[in-house]
Amino acid sequence: MIGFIVFGLVVGIIARLLVPGRQRLGLGLTLLLGLVGSVVGGVVANALGTGDIWELNFLGAVVAIAAAVVLIVIGENVNAFRSRGRR
Repeated sequence: MIGFIVFGLVVGIIARLLVPGRQRLGLGLTLLLGLVGSVVGGVVANALGTGDIWELNFLGAVVAIAAAVVLIVIGENVNAFRSRGRR
């Protein structure tokens, strides 16, 4: 479980580095997005038959990072939309 949390944090950090611009995300949200991305990556890798959902493999890691990037972009757009509505 600790390895899953650490991998989720690494995935979140790598995803934040890949998204251009500055994100207003704290460490907790980075960890959460990385964990969600890791689960998505594990599910996709499992569906493709390359490994178990909890098993670390290359395809699962790539999909996890891609999913976290998508989640960060969605989160930033939702946050920008909410900020515009408050003005």
